[in-house]
Amino acid sequence: MSAHDKIDATVKGNPVVLYMKGTPAFPMCGFSGTAVQILKACGVDSLVAVNVLEDEEVRQGIKDYANWPTIPQLYVNGEFIGGADIMREMYQSGELQALLGGKSA
Repeated sequence: MSAHDKIDATVKGNPVVLYMKGTPAFPMCGFSGTAVQILKACGVDSLVAVNVLEDEEVRQGIKDYANWPTIPQLYVNGEFIGGADIMREMYQSGELQALLGGKSA
């Protein structure tokens, strides 16, 4: 299975997927940590987090998959949402909570 197929299966097979550096418990970069905190604030409890530091093919593949150069990357219901900055903006506007079915701030 290619990295693209692996990513595709993960993204389409789970409602909320975050490709990040590290894990939700131990983020390895500030942006990944911010992304996890935003998702927690939105009440997401069934997050599938993929640590890109564990697999170089996935680390490069995810950038190609969404044509997005940075990590973290958030996918909701199979759709690419964005990175930490976009997540922050969407959270502040209440858009992210609506998308995730949570309560607005």
